[in-house]
Amino acid sequence: MLTMMLALSLVLGILPLLGVVWTLMSGMITTVDGLFMVLILLVLSGVFMLNAYWEMRDCGMIGKKKAAAASAKTPAPKAS
Repeated sequence: MLTMMLALSLVLGILPLLGVVWTLMSGMITTVDGLFMVLILLVLSGVFMLNAYWEMRDCGMIGKKKAAAASAKTPAPKAS
């Protein structure tokens, strides 16, 4: 289930970037509507890419292995 959410987040993060490219290629970037469309598409892409990052971190694909191994090796100090 997590890998499906990761794949869906990556696809939905890339699609708005294609919309930004289309807006740039069609010349709509010079209008106010085009600027707002690009802004909205970049925010959508950022949200889904952030979700994909969190999913990869939770699955252990990014960074969590090193932090978990380092914390497991060092025992907690005893309070006296």
